[in-house]
Amino acid sequence: MAWLTRFLTAVAFLAIGVIFSPESFGSKSDGHNSTKLSSYLKLAHLLSFSTAFGAALWVTFIGGIIMFKNLPRHQFGNLQSKMFPAYFSTVGICCAISVASFGYLHPWKSSSTTEKYQLGFLLSSFAFNLANLFVFTPMTIELMRQRHKVERENQIGDEVGWSKNVEVAKVNPKLAAMNKKFGMIHGLSSLANIMSFGSLAMHSWYLAGKIDL
Repeated sequence: MAWLTRFLTAVAFLAIGVIFSPESFGSKSDGHNSTKLSSYLKLAHLLSFSTAFGAALWVTFIGGIIMFKNLPRHQFGNLQSKMFPAYFSTVGICCAISVASFGYLHPWKSSSTTEKYQLGFLLSSFAFNLANLFVFTPMTIELMRQRHKVERENQIGDEVGWSKNVEVAKVNPKLAAMNKKFGMIHGLSSLANIMSFGSLAMHSWYLAGKIDL
């Protein structure tokens, strides 16, 4: 039940933050409910965006590289096949919440050009994650499993870091064809992930301009 303890702790800190925020003790005017809803939507947007951005930063530039350099290649691939669906699902859900809350706070007809661009960035990130979740990742995982089978037959795949695959593929046309197809699909998946992260990074610059420290 460790996950439940962590979740309840996070919720407790969030509740304390809400209680001690200035808006919580504002006047009870007619616009109070509207202001409160706006505060909740801003909170939902900020938490969802920060979760998506942080997850993308860690998986893309830190966690994945560390695992690649320290795990046997087949073990690394199998772990990634379990992690990526959860990763893209989490980031996709967070992007959907960010899009919904930002769109509600900034209706299209009354939005400025900048706000419309920001909604576009959030929608782009959401779309790139959906493409990875439902198209590229399943294809990559299936190709990876097929390639692992061929590699095991050739007694490779237990090495850490860079693969012996290239040398074996020079004399194994089947493996060479798999490598080519895997490289193409994996490349598209990586590109979609980078585009998603880039879209979130653009929105982070917009949010930074809204902070008055």
